[in-house]
Amino acid sequence: MARVLVTDGEERAALAVVRSLGRAGHDVRVCAARERSLAGASRWARREARVPSPLAEPAAYASAVNALALRWRCDVLLPVSEASALALLAPAGVRPPVPLPFPTREAFRAICDKRRVLEAAEAAGIAVPAQLVLETREARLAVEPSSITCPVVVKPARSVRDEGEGRAKQAVIHAADWVALRVALDDLPEAAYPVLVQQRVVGPGVGIFLLTWDQRVRAVFAHRRLREKPPSGGVSVYRESVAPDPALVRRASALLAAFEWRGVAMVELKVDQATGTPYLMEVNGRFWGSLQLAIDAGVDFPALLLDALAGKPAVPPPAYRPGVRSRWWWGEVDHALARLRRSPRALSLPPGEPGRLAAVARCLAPHRGDRGEVLRWSDPLPAWRETVDWLGGR
Repeated sequence: MARVLVTDGEERAALAVVRSLGRAGHDVRVCAARERSLAGASRWARREARVPSPLAEPAAYASAVNALALRWRCDVLLPVSEASALALLAPAGVRPPVPLPFPTREAFRAICDKRRVLEAAEAAGIAVPAQLVLETREARLAVEPSSITCPVVVKPARSVRDEGEGRAKQAVIHAADWVALRVALDDLPEAAYPVLVQQRVVGPGVGIFLLTWDQRVRAVFAHRRLREKPPSGGVSVYRESVAPDPALVRRASALLAAFEWRGVAMVELKVDQATGTPYLMEVNGRFWGSLQLAIDAGVDFPALLLDALAGKPAVPPPAYRPGVRSRWWWGEVDHALARLRRSPRALSLPPGEPGRLAAVARCLAPHRGDRGEVLRWSDPLPAWRETVDWLGGR
């Protein structure tokens, strides 16, 4: 069994990784940019340490994490967030101090570039939304009402961008009309560019999750989003496992192969409710927030990833159970509070969304077989730590 250092202990995905690998018998350690992290509270976390922020101090972060992994004699280093992977991945041809189950830094940076991903998606047969690419802040001045049909979504070309000696994250902005779009583009600093202005696709979110290794697909999973935070679109707070669409899996696999991908990835799509066409939103080349649902349904991605890194022979992708639902409780509360406090227009919700009270009732309504993402009676401390943090944030 391996000794594994899992980064980003503040993330729910890190908690799912720790629980998965701990149950499989691995010796799991956690590091985070804060003390007493979510994943560090798990019964399966043997040790926990604080390190610098991968966003504010990427160089110091990489030095501290690699030193920690060597001091603890770890066999595997497993970054969870995009910022951590960018800081820790070595260039092609450079051997890292501790093995990482990832592709090269160049491949990872390429798949984080939404422009390149959307170009490759069309070649792989995946539809992409109508969009404008604004390379610089000055380019916004050439955008006219006839350039693209509102409503639109303004996205960074990279979710994590270089900024001086550090890095910064950039949020997605919804614009319902031309005036809102002008305001959004004017408010963005030069460092935020390039940005994508995409025509908004209204419909359910679908995720295709893959583990590819040495040109082989070793695991497949799919889910649909039932609710998100923020309500207009973001991280899923309530979701359900669904049977994978074979055509989408083939196209998603071809997309990853174009980047010579090696590891786990989430291919995120939205299905247009009017036409049924799935449109690519982005690709996340790392573990995703709803990872626990895949594990609960029967696809243990963290354990399978370590098997691949260890050189174990590939076997057919494991089957899983459709219809399994997972709920992130405090995310649901945030969704309900947002619906109570703000109007559908202020939240940039599409037409046809239920009213405030109906939306809150839908959040609270139980569904037979629902599973708590964080709260597990066999491992209760992470839920307690998350609750204290949530109340403290209020």
